[in-house]
Amino acid sequence: SGPVMPFESRLAAPAVALPLLAAACLLQLLGIVLAAAAPVAAGALLAVLLEVLMLRRRWRGLGRRLGRIQLSATVRHLVRDGLLLVGLARLDALHPVVEGVPLLAAMLGYWGLHFVCQAVAGRVRLSRRLPVVTRNIDASALNLTPAPPPLFGRQSTLRLAGVGLLTTVGMAATALTGYALWGALAAGACCVALLAGVGHLAGWLLPSRRPVGEAEALAWLDAWLAEYRPTIGMYFSGGTASAYQANMWLSTLAELDGRPVIVLRERFMVQKLDATDIPVLCVPRVAHLMRLEHSTLRVLLHPANSGKTSQVLRIPTIKHAFINHGESDKLSSCNPYAKAYDEVWVAGAAARERYQSADIGVEDKDVVEVGRPQLAPIHPYEGPPVPGGTTTVLYAPTWEGWTDDPGNTSVVLAGEAIVRALLADPAVRLLYKPHPMTGSVDPRAAEADQRIRELVREASAARAAERGERNGGAEGAGEGAAELERRRAELEALTTCAFRRGADEAERMLLQGAPRGSRTARVEEATRAWEEAYWASFPAWEHRVVTGRRPGIYACFNRTHLLVSDVSSVVSDFLASQKPYAVVNTSGLSEADFKAGYPTVRAATILSPDASGVPALLESVRHPEKDTLAQARKELKTHLLGPSEPPSLVRFNQAALALGAQAEARNARQTNGHAARLAEAEAVGREARDDAELVGRQALADALGDEEGLCP
Repeated sequence: SGPVMPFESRLAAPAVALPLLAAACLLQLLGIVLAAAAPVAAGALLAVLLEVLMLRRRWRGLGRRLGRIQLSATVRHLVRDGLLLVGLARLDALHPVVEGVPLLAAMLGYWGLHFVCQAVAGRVRLSRRLPVVTRNIDASALNLTPAPPPLFGRQSTLRLAGVGLLTTVGMAATALTGYALWGALAAGACCVALLAGVGHLAGWLLPSRRPVGEAEALAWLDAWLAEYRPTIGMYFSGGTASAYQANMWLSTLAELDGRPVIVLRERFMVQKLDATDIPVLCVPRVAHLMRLEHSTLRVLLHPANSGKTSQVLRIPTIKHAFINHGESDKLSSCNPYAKAYDEVWVAGAAARERYQSADIGVEDKDVVEVGRPQLAPIHPYEGPPVPGGTTTVLYAPTWEGWTDDPGNTSVVLAGEAIVRALLADPAVRLLYKPHPMTGSVDPRAAEADQRIRELVREASAARAAERGERNGGAEGAGEGAAELERRRAELEALTTCAFRRGADEAERMLLQGAPRGSRTARVEEATRAWEEAYWASFPAWEHRVVTGRRPGIYACFNRTHLLVSDVSSVVSDFLASQKPYAVVNTSGLSEADFKAGYPTVRAATILSPDASGVPALLESVRHPEKDTLAQARKELKTHLLGPSEPPSLVRFNQAALALGAQAEARNARQTNGHAARLAEAEAVGREARDDAELVGRQALADALGDEEGLCP
């Protein structure tokens, strides 16, 4: 992740830019009042240079904020040009008719063409915005084409900045020299460029280059569903930082029996998913989502709750299972929303008990224990650190959550103390891996996280200096860094699709069609090779801040002798290794109450916020005979994650097949019941028609005096 601009720098941007913009405007006004060319030209040039060099490059956030108060780039440009024109009129340097009118016409012309370009670009973007976004699906039938050049199609502010720079320089030259030619040439050149751009852009509205309309796209979706015949899928909706909740289930979904599909609701999420060969459908509108009711899809797995989950739950032909994105003892793991699903799939008996204790309406019969299939890559405990060697400790706290409960994260109240205590041991190598959402709600967590990172970096630099070695840096050095870069390139080639700058959804759909052969095994091998290169790229003693998608938390588990964390799913997952772990108690509860309230910590060493227990904890890790919690970890692993046999993936697959069978049975009952009702209605209708015919014949016979009713 890129560096975050300090708070002081964010304040400095408006403190510097706004006075300069005001000064530029005042200079132009002063030149108008005094009928002086120099202030008019200087003010215009200062304003356009601020626009191009600062607001567009360095202070983009300020530009957006100005736009919110109706001072957008377009308005600022109009004001600048207007003041220039008034200034030129005041200078009496131009003949009003011979020179002034053509110059004004040229300026009005390029402004008109700019707005025409805006309108055409908007129409092109609208025509390319399909009702469904795909990935790993051949969507060539939708007449997809590459996107138009971004300068004319999307980057209106950049286009306006370029035009503004050229015209301002030309008109400033006119003001200083008195020759209208410079301003007219600049405005004319802009008109020619914009006219050519509009013509080029309009080509994307031709039928041969325009994607199909909404009706045709939805018909294509129905046809694809009928051809592919998906049976099981994963449904996901969320924000930009929540993609990891879906990514952790991709490998499991790919291993299940049947034909999998991923259903998303947010367009941006299509590119947030990790590498996968599973077909991806993004259906933003509810009305279009309902088309899944008539497909062969029978089971949808839900790794998270969201406001849009209720929309897909309306589809009666599909059974829904909540699989969560990790289990812990926190209240968020027992959300009352879970009772909306047909089943709730959990890892082991502990989660079942948690739901019953929470009493939130989830019936015990709807809870299915399936284990945690994703934990297969975690290596089991292989013994203590080598005597005299390095003890690797992973500090992986969770984030602050949506509530102000002090027990949510240890980062704020205990993080620095924990890290200082670990760094004080010369035989410890610390890996600090914060939760990706740390600081997203509470600024105090963000500040504490930054201080912890700085502590780790300083300690690593100090250790390198003591050893007389150069700090390994971000990627290591020498051969290790070269190997890491080579492995990164190999992995990126398999897991990413290179898009040109300016590519839109339609172009990405075209490039991300049906995959050619399975990439799963190759991606797994490339990932393992990258991880090995990563750990080899820096010394084994070097402290490390681990962020980003790679290496993942499980890769860190496999390099660790000890985990220090909070009450979170990280603890539950780490138990698969049966290695020692500690949990920081910042809840304010006593240790006894803390263990009673949170079953996942019953086999953990409990650390207080002052980190006074760290030395004894490290001693028990290095000397297994002092580890009194080994048996408790073994028992808790089974309680939390379920038995080792049958394997978790087998149990997960069986649960999916069973739920699919329930959906088929339900749909069959509905179909048979509907057929029976139709048959019954048809029989009743036939009987009614016969009765009506008999009554009619009798009435006719009575009218004709045919007492025998013989009248046909």
